[in-house]
Amino acid sequence: MTAEPVITQQPPLPESLPPAELPATVRASLSPSRAADFKTCPLLYRFRSIDRLPERPTVEQVRGTLVHAVLERLFDLPAAGRTPRAAGDLVAPQWDRLVTEQPELATLFADGDAAAAEFLRSAAGLLEGYFAVEDPRRLEPAERESLISAVVDEELLIRGYVDRLDVAPDGALRVVDYKTGGAPREAFEARALFQLKFYALVLWRTRGVVPRVLRLLYLKDAEICDYAPDADELLRFERTVVALWRAIEQATAQQDFRPRPSRLCDWCSHQALCPSFGGTPPPFPAQGAPDPLRDARSRPTPPGADE
Repeated sequence: MTAEPVITQQPPLPESLPPAELPATVRASLSPSRAADFKTCPLLYRFRSIDRLPERPTVEQVRGTLVHAVLERLFDLPAAGRTPRAAGDLVAPQWDRLVTEQPELATLFADGDAAAAEFLRSAAGLLEGYFAVEDPRRLEPAERESLISAVVDEELLIRGYVDRLDVAPDGALRVVDYKTGGAPREAFEARALFQLKFYALVLWRTRGVVPRVLRLLYLKDAEICDYAPDADELLRFERTVVALWRAIEQATAQQDFRPRPSRLCDWCSHQALCPSFGGTPPPFPAQGAPDPLRDARSRPTPPGADE
């Protein structure tokens, strides 16, 4: 395993602005998950953000959330204690915590204790993949599961949770995102990099520093994917995000969210309502467009949910 550079502890990022303190010009908010939904399939965005249709979490999504929770807690331990065994010991307590907070998660395992035990073993296996590519004893993250936000184009609040932010002694930033799915497949890789560029844009606008590295850690395959953005690219990406939001506004005003079939349809929870699969979407909500700042008042997609 290649040794990681020692990363020193840095002051935390500024807290995200609460809605009451947002600039008066801000009239909408957007998270990377919802932006990626619209980019992938406008109808999926509608189902999730306007119709608010329920989605039963998959075992893979919940496993991702559990692994993210363990890796967050791992860095609470003294550096010397961040071992594979210590990480494994965190799996069951973190699962118990998640089930206490969301009792419906326990219903994922209709086959009983054997299925639940296998689920916990599979989460521990992903942690082995983490230790194959990184040594947490040499790291002191500046932020873990940190909410960051910025205002772009004077009107749009963009925000999301960063899995981990490392700050080097020279001030260089490394944005780290844990992926518990297989790697790398083109459709998912593009979505993952879109998410990381979203975070890079927020950090650039709030701290004036372009992250040196955007890092995807694929735990299942023990692979690392690094990407180095630059200011010109982030400026173009900012225009893309603003244009995306304007397209969302237009689609909402016209009540016109069309499906965009792709390989990702295989994982969609709403095929029964999709015209591409012979379904019919529900009537557009009578109340019309949702509160455009609703995302600013609620937690974005939980860690691991997109894995």
